[in-house]
Order: sequence, then structure tokens, then C-alpha cells
Amino acid sequence: MSNDKTNKIGVYVCHCGTNISHTVDVAKVRDWAAEGLGSEGVVIARDYKFMCSSPGQELIEQDIKELGLDRVVVAACSPHLHELTFRNASKRAGLNPYLTELASIREQVSWVHTDKEAATEKAKAVVTGAVERVIENEPLEELKVAIHPDTLVVGGGIAGIQAALEIANAGKKVWLVEREASIGGHMAQFDKTFPTLDCAACILTPRMFEAGNHPNIELMTWSEVTNVAGYVGNFSVTIKKKPRYLKEELCTGCRICIEKCPTKVVDQGYEAGIGYRKAIYTSSAQAVPKYPVIDTENCNFFQKGTCKVCEKSCPTEAIDYEQKEEFLTVDVGNIILATGYDLFDARKVSNYGYGRLPNVFTSIEFERMCNAAGPTSGDIVLRDGKTTPKTVGIIHCVGSRDRNYNNYCSNICCMQSLKFAHLVKERTGDTVYDFYIDMRTPMKAYDEFYQRVLEEGTLFVRGKVAQVTDAARKASEEGKLMVQVEDTLIGKQRRIPVDMVILSIGMEPRHDAKETGKLFGIGCSANGWFTEKHAKLDPISTMTEGIFIAGTATGPKDIPTSVAQGSAAAARVLNMIMRGEVTLEPIKASVYQGQCSGCRICNSLCPFNAITFLEDRKVSEINPALCQGCGTCVAACPAGAISGTGFSNDQILAQIDGLLMDVTLADA
Repeated sequence: MSNDKTNKIGVYVCHCGTNISHTVDVAKVRDWAAEGLGSEGVVIARDYKFMCSSPGQELIEQDIKELGLDRVVVAACSPHLHELTFRNASKRAGLNPYLTELASIREQVSWVHTDKEAATEKAKAVVTGAVERVIENEPLEELKVAIHPDTLVVGGGIAGIQAALEIANAGKKVWLVEREASIGGHMAQFDKTFPTLDCAACILTPRMFEAGNHPNIELMTWSEVTNVAGYVGNFSVTIKKKPRYLKEELCTGCRICIEKCPTKVVDQGYEAGIGYRKAIYTSSAQAVPKYPVIDTENCNFFQKGTCKVCEKSCPTEAIDYEQKEEFLTVDVGNIILATGYDLFDARKVSNYGYGRLPNVFTSIEFERMCNAAGPTSGDIVLRDGKTTPKTVGIIHCVGSRDRNYNNYCSNICCMQSLKFAHLVKERTGDTVYDFYIDMRTPMKAYDEFYQRVLEEGTLFVRGKVAQVTDAARKASEEGKLMVQVEDTLIGKQRRIPVDMVILSIGMEPRHDAKETGKLFGIGCSANGWFTEKHAKLDPISTMTEGIFIAGTATGPKDIPTSVAQGSAAAARVLNMIMRGEVTLEPIKASVYQGQCSGCRICNSLCPFNAITFLEDRKVSEINPALCQGCGTCVAACPAGAISGTGFSNDQILAQIDGLLMDVTLADA
């Protein structure tokens, strides 16, 4: 194929250290581009050790200026990583950035081949395809969209609170939405935090109060987002506020209604099932906001039409049994998702006996037991509520690092278990066995804490526990829990009697994470965690512009990391707000409405809800601000009425022709 458009093309081949050059003969690829593609308009071909470095980029800029290049092909790594890097280099030299094409010869060639000769030939073909494609590229202009200054933060755990406060303290309005009756998340349930053993409430509750009373934060608890429309800078969000059955403007938080309520039920939420609450309740005395909520499933009035004690006892007449759910629509420019995690259900690991053996506890149950404000006032006791255990076994990785449940490490289990061992030793002086697979203490002061627990006398057993049973084989085992484990350090099976077992359960994605992702237009990994734009270079952004993620919504992590991500997401949002507008990629789809048959196939397939059907004209239309250029609609349109900017038929077919060109001609 010859270049009829008479372009001047520069080809730049990167060694990527040895990532590419170890498998691909870079010099041969360079020579092929210079000699074999001269008729296609290639006037210069170079190779460099690291083309993305400053000298590499300057090399490209210099050639554009001095040789008058009007097209650039960079054969290097994935466009996902460095397309913007090389586009910017071209832009600085005065060339439209969309006349720059990346050929992936790292991910698609060197990393998937071991035969150097075959890899080199494939790299030539990939470069040829990129050259043929770039000839068909057209200069494009970026789109600019104004940014609404308000921000929505979804999730009132520590990451969401941190993000909201950072933005609010910068003078910008935040809508903080939490589905529970109080903010605080899982951290509000904890007693102490590792490795410093700070009181969790002492750290968290001042932040909760600040978020609940900040003039720039509109706090909406007992609420959920039900619809998200619009695009970066201009989102329209519908929030459903569930009825508390009291008038917040009249409630003083005196808690008399809670004291007088005659109905007591097991608290499966805040108290993790080992404590009780009333039918009208707040999660704790430190709840923010302070207003209680009525549990209609257990309230005598809602179930039987009797009682009304809370209404009669309320001094401000705040109780309102007729209250209905409310819907509010707000406009925001950016959204931060900090929706947190769910705890693994320990009942799934039936061989550990949770739910069957009374003195097997989960980590969150033990957290509430240790808490001075918890059901036992901080006393470590068995299920009978009276007996103090003499021997305690702590089992790591329950539901984590297990192919039957979750392959991944839950990040916090080792340190959480070490904290429990310390608390047991500190409060009871009991014998503690710590059953671990591997001890992972990588963060600041973590390993020092491990050494401290070792010195306190905790007995560590390396091995995955096979089962926990109450079957006694001899008199001394009566009433005990028997932990069966292979101690891999001594190479023996051990059967260890304990009074209490604590299961360090792992983190899982929220049960509705996929539905939430679909609502906000973002993806989830195979494990169910929200997917980042780039795991290393952009762990806060998502593939949907204007939607950011923070905390354990993206995967297991500890409190400091969650706080850091909350701040990072806030910084990204503030950056966009301060700029006043955002630049969007011009790689978009568009409809030739003269060809559109109105079949609406594209409407239902668009993952970004960017396509609307115009009833009056019976054709579809694409909102370029919403479109992410994924190409789904282009491929699906039976009438061929949709084209994708940057991915036209001419560009794709030219690239295919280039890939199929006989690259051995240069060696002839």
C-alpha cells in the first residue's frame, strides 16, 4: 500500500529498558520502518532506550519542528499507559496530538513471546499497521465542559468523611450521603486501632461531629442514591431519603424515646449480634446525626397498631408515624464513591464452627466485646456473658487467601489479630494462640508491633487451621474448643484446647457493588471491587470522567490508606473545581441521523447512557460529553449509522492492511 496523502511520518521505537529489547530486535524494527515504509511516508525512524523519558520526548519534538513531521508513530508500551505522554510531546512541538499513534510492542509483542525472531516480525507488522492507520488520522479538537462547584460523596465511613471535610474546608459545598442512620462506618465499631492502639472513637467521633456540623456539608443519612444522570462537571443525582418517622427539626436527641421503648431486639448491625437495641434507636450515643430511627419490622405500632410509647414520651412531639420517603435531586460536578466493604460471612467456613459452637466469635464481635461502650462494657467473656476465658485462639485469613472463598489477602487480618492478642493479654493475662499462614506486617511501625506482641508471650503457630470442634477425647478437653492444625514450623499435627476462638474474617466487596457500579457507570474487578483507571498511576479515578473512588470500595486496606485515598480523591475534585472546566477526549461516537432507522439497539447497549432517542424525529442522538468512545454502539448498529471519531472504517481497515503487509520485504 502506498501513501497517496504525501505525509511526513516519524517512527520511534522504544527499548523500554529490556522489556522490549530483550525479546524484540529493536534495530531491525527501526530499519524496517525507515526502509520498508519509506513509500508510506516515513521520513525518519529512530530507537531509544526510554522513549517516554525527557530526552526521548525531546527527540520527537525536535524532529517534528526540524523535519516538519505531520504524523508520529511511537512503538512502545500500551496506549493506556503513555498515549497522553506522547500526544503532549507532539502538542508541545505544534502538531495536533491526535495525529500521534501508539503501537503496543510491549504488551502485545515482547511480553507474550519468547521467540525473538517471531516477535521481531510481529513488531514490524504492528508498526506497519500503526503507520497505515496514522495516515488516516484526522486532527481533532478537545471538548471543554464547565464544572459545577458542588460535589457528591457517597459513603460516610472514614474515607468518605475525610474526602468531604477536605473539600468543605476548601470552601466548596459537599453532599454527603450515607445509607445507614449514622456516619462512621466500620471504624465506629472498633475499640482500638493498630499499631498505635489509639481509641477508635477518640479519633473518629470528632471527625464525625465536624462533618455533621460543617456549614459546607449537607449531610444526608438514612439515604441512598437512586439515579445518576449527566456527565463530568454536570451530574444530576436523585437521592432517596428514607423515613426516620420523626421530625428532625423538632428532635433534640434527648434519647427519652429510646429509654421508654419497651421492645428490645438483637442488634445485628452496630453491635454485630452480641448486643441489643430498642425498636427506636441510634447506633450509639456518639451517632451523627443524633436523631433516632424507628425499626418498623420490630415496632409494636407498625406491626400491631399498639404502643405509641415513643410518641407519648417525646417532649417535643417529634415522632411522626405518617412520615414518607422523600426524593431530592441535586446537581454536582464530581462524585466520590467511598462505599466501603462487607465482612466475610464466617458461617461459610463450616469447619470452624461459627454459628454452631457458641464460643467461636468473629473479629467484629470481639471488637464490640472489647469496646468500653459495647455490650460487655469491655469485658472479654464467653457467650454466657459471665465466664472469662483462660485460653484464646485467634485464627487468621478466614475467608481470605482461600480458593474456596477469596483468593486475595484482606490486608488487615494479621495486624487485627495481633491487636486482639495484645488486648487479651492486657486485660486478662490469658494464654493466647495465634494461628497464621504468613505474618504480613509491611507498613510503618507494624513489624515493631508484631515484635511487641511476641515479647508479651503470645504463642504463634504457623499453619492453616483444619477445623475447630468441641469433641473431647479425654477429660481435660471437656468444655473446650479443640483447634486442629498442622504446625508447619515443627512439621507436626497439633490439637490445641482453648476456651474461645476468634476468627479474623476478611473483607469482601459490598453485596450490591455491581449494581452500584452500574448506577454510576463504573466497572468492577472479577472479585467485585471497583476498578481504578490505573492501579498504580491513577488509583483514585475511574474510566468514567468525574467519578472517583476511595477507601475500601476499591479493595482491602487499612485506616491510614483509606484516609489518604479520601484526601487524594478530594484533591482531584478540588483541582477540577478550581480550573472551572475540564477537557474531554474528542474520541466520540456520532449518529448519521439520515441513516438511523430508530431501532434503538444502541440505546440499550450504551454502558454510559450517552444515547437518547428523539421521539419527534424517531432517531437516536449521542451526547458527546457522556460518550466515552468505547465503540459498542458503532459495532452494534445494524444500519451502519454510527461512526466513532478516531476509529473510522478507513482507519481500522488501513491498520488491518498494514498488519497483513509482508514485512519480510525489507530483508529481501
